[in-house]
Amino acid sequence: MKFGVTQKVTDLLDKVGFPYSVYSEIKPNPTIENVQHGVEAFKVSGADCIVTIGGGSSMDTAKAIGIIIENPEFADVRSLEGVAPTKKHAVFTIAVPTTAGTAAEVTINYVITDVEKKRKFVCVDTNDIPEIAVVDPDMMSSMPKGLTAATGMDALTHAIEGYITKGACTISDMFHLEAIRLISENLRGAVQNTEAGREGMALGQYIAGMGFSNVGLGIVHSMAHGLSALYDTPHGVACAIILPTGLEYNKSVAGERYRAVGKAMGVEGIDAMTAEEAADATIAAVKKLSEDVGIPENLKGILKEEDVQFLAESAFADACCPGNPRDTSVEEIAELYRSLM
Repeated sequence: MKFGVTQKVTDLLDKVGFPYSVYSEIKPNPTIENVQHGVEAFKVSGADCIVTIGGGSSMDTAKAIGIIIENPEFADVRSLEGVAPTKKHAVFTIAVPTTAGTAAEVTINYVITDVEKKRKFVCVDTNDIPEIAVVDPDMMSSMPKGLTAATGMDALTHAIEGYITKGACTISDMFHLEAIRLISENLRGAVQNTEAGREGMALGQYIAGMGFSNVGLGIVHSMAHGLSALYDTPHGVACAIILPTGLEYNKSVAGERYRAVGKAMGVEGIDAMTAEEAADATIAAVKKLSEDVGIPENLKGILKEEDVQFLAESAFADACCPGNPRDTSVEEIAELYRSLM
């Protein structure tokens, strides 16, 4: 609401006399309670559809609300974790993204925070996909630089993790490599609020969503989820900080795929490099892009040693972890966290 983008939609509804009720009690990293409150608000409103306007938090909340309205047996929210056996499609939903990062408007995923257990959980459900996605770069133009950078790096993480995940296939590769190219070419411009940058990022993040929604992600996302749940770290910032470390960790297993990532990012001379050189050049390109858009390079001031074991256990149990190309363990994840302190 605070950036004025919602009014662009409500003005259109007012113009045609379309009745609506606004629910704006959504916090970043939405909680179980947040969803349950939204479910009650939907019931009171008498609405028959949802128009969700915002970034990943708004859309994830709307997806959970829409699912529970049609599948009330999941009203506890926790039971939606993983692949829940819902029977009915969510309430008819129109998704209008205002950030270029999560691609929640086109994916089967949403993420909710369990405050009591201090963890985030991923829900995967084909019944939650919005019927209509209105991806308009103009709706993203009022987002501040920091949010643009963070969500943009989340999109890059989606594309790269989706490209190297165990479930990757020819069709998903097509989406992910094009998304990597678009994001690498346009994120810096989007942070400066150029029209071309905004348009390129709107398309890039959407295409990334078309890919990873079908094949999954990896350890970077599983580690990032815990940081958001425990410290309220913006998800995109957490992903951007962890991504180079995750790429280093996975290099021994998936390093041969890094050349194509680097080529899509525009790394010069990468075809003439050895596999090792190409992998290192790709990781360097990721670090440079992150640095150029103002993302911190480590978790100093965020991560606390006393939380490392809990975070590692949460990351290992996260729904994204099994897709990681390299098999991992709680102990190895803990060391990855410590390397970023």
